[in-house]
Amino acid sequence: MGVTKEDVESSLTSVLNPSHLEVIDTSGGCGASFSIEIVSEQFEGKRLLERHRMVNAALQEEMKQIHALSIKKALTPEQWKQQQEAENSQPAA
Repeated sequence: MGVTKEDVESSLTSVLNPSHLEVIDTSGGCGASFSIEIVSEQFEGKRLLERHRMVNAALQEEMKQIHALSIKKALTPEQWKQQQEAENSQPAA
């Protein structure tokens, strides 16, 4: 059995304590490919590359079995709040 969505969520939660976390298994259930959106205070003062490295480090064991990891968003709580406000203020098309 490969890595599960719950495995990824558990590892990220225990290491990065996110205020928002969305993990999507994009492999069709085999656990080889995931898409992640994560918001954590631990990203404060870190550049995007450093944030991605933190996510990869948190998933060190899982990465041995994951073929593809797409980190869609790695934001601070303030960045997340601003993004949500911007998205909510845009008129519907």
